[in-house]
Amino acid sequence: MVGIKDVARHAGVSVGTVSNVINRPDSVAADTRQRVQAVIAELGYVRSEHARQLRAGHSRIMGLLVLDMGNPFFVDIARGAERTARRAGLGVMVCNSNQSAREEAEYLALFAEQRVRGVLLTPADDSGQTVQSLRRNAIPFVLVDRVGAGGGGCSVSVDDVVGGTLAVRHLLDAGHRNIAYVSGPSHLHQIRDRRAGALAVLAESGLGSEALTELPTETLDVAAGRDAGARLLGLPHRPTAVFCANDLLALGMLQALFAAGLNVPRDIAIVGYDDIEFASAAAVPLTSVRQPAAAMGRLAAEMLLEETDGAGEHQHRQVVLQPELVVRRSTLVGRP
Repeated sequence: MVGIKDVARHAGVSVGTVSNVINRPDSVAADTRQRVQAVIAELGYVRSEHARQLRAGHSRIMGLLVLDMGNPFFVDIARGAERTARRAGLGVMVCNSNQSAREEAEYLALFAEQRVRGVLLTPADDSGQTVQSLRRNAIPFVLVDRVGAGGGGCSVSVDDVVGGTLAVRHLLDAGHRNIAYVSGPSHLHQIRDRRAGALAVLAESGLGSEALTELPTETLDVAAGRDAGARLLGLPHRPTAVFCANDLLALGMLQALFAAGLNVPRDIAIVGYDDIEFASAAAVPLTSVRQPAAAMGRLAAEMLLEETDGAGEHQHRQVVLQPELVVRRSTLVGRP
């Protein structure tokens, strides 16, 4: 393996000069810098990240741990974070907890072993142990798609109570009075907040909680949406509209209703959540509550960089973005 001493010898400079060319190129005269860079390219030298990490105490990697990389919503978050990290000369290690507290703990242990610069995290564990483990290991973190509690860290989230309100108010305005809520794992704050928003707008409209039929699911994917669709079809008093906790559930619901020969939205209207790219491309374009996923990833990465750049005292912030209802054909009878 080619080392920094080999580069210095071939370029006729000191090891310190080679180090400056790699780490502080502006401090080296242009002709010397070009000569050293040419030797680096000729010999195929790659600097030792392990050695640099030992000196700095952390790596040039930012950890990103999300609930489900099969969901395009989290892919968009990762893209936003990655663009910001790359501009700062960092890479992103993306991991998927699969909504499992055990897998989440294992990945956090890996991040600690790798001495990552910091972690962007959508927690699967609602007990707070995840955050405590990061603090014990002195790893800076930013919660993504979750509000930070107690001001002990930064967070970027969307107001999911408002999102649930937007979805159900739209269905009420369209004349629906019997609505199903296809939820997900009840331990997730996002699921509970969207349900709270739905119940709040029903109460404001003079309807009770009985107007909302909940169809819980263990996962937040298309298969779970199809299963929920089968259960919906078996109800004795079938709702005329469905609010799904994310777009993957809504797409699965749409498949189940199509297979049963029902028309969306004439027989049953559907609202999703996230507004992933597939929502507008569905056989019946989905009305959905849009979350600014890429912006969430970008803001979270910016906060983490601010906290770890060592420039002055960092002030933790909890940024809450607002969702937006995007109306499409899945809720509008007669719309082309």
